[in-house]
Amino acid sequence: MTDTNTTGRSAGNSGGAAMRRAAIAIIIFLVLAGLLFLFGPDDFLPWAKAIHVIAVISWMAGMLYLPRLLVYHADAEKGSVQSETFKVMERRLLRGIINPAMIITWVFGLWLAWKGFGFQGGWLHAKIAAVLGLSAVHGYLAGAVRKFAEDRNEMPAKHWRIVNEIPTLLMIVIVVLVIVKPF
Repeated sequence: MTDTNTTGRSAGNSGGAAMRRAAIAIIIFLVLAGLLFLFGPDDFLPWAKAIHVIAVISWMAGMLYLPRLLVYHADAEKGSVQSETFKVMERRLLRGIINPAMIITWVFGLWLAWKGFGFQGGWLHAKIAAVLGLSAVHGYLAGAVRKFAEDRNEMPAKHWRIVNEIPTLLMIVIVVLVIVKPF
């Protein structure tokens, strides 16, 4: 028997539809940004900054939430309804928010580093290194989501509590580098 929500649709179908709507919204957004770049390149820099910041906020929101889900999932019994619910939440968060936000962050961030700064400045190199570190954590979390989905997680909740702090620390470093530009 398939679980249904209040509208009578199966829970699996509503998740797929939400993912499609999110993908369509991102595509429309990027097409509009591309048109702005083509037809108003002189006005594109502030828009690129805005898009970059929006993507960073979305990426960080997911990077702060996903490890917390893994903390709770690690305590759930394998095969339980709770565990299966966490699997769906983790997959949707990763695929629908975190992955697209990371890609947009990198694309617009690299463009801004090139166009706005010519890849010059020690602070910029340090920031890119910190973002690479954040991307590595992202990859680690994506691998963890796969392991949880296959009921192969071997890490205790305490591990995920510690991992939960890493994106915060990297975010602090990145923000200080961007705002203060210490070197």
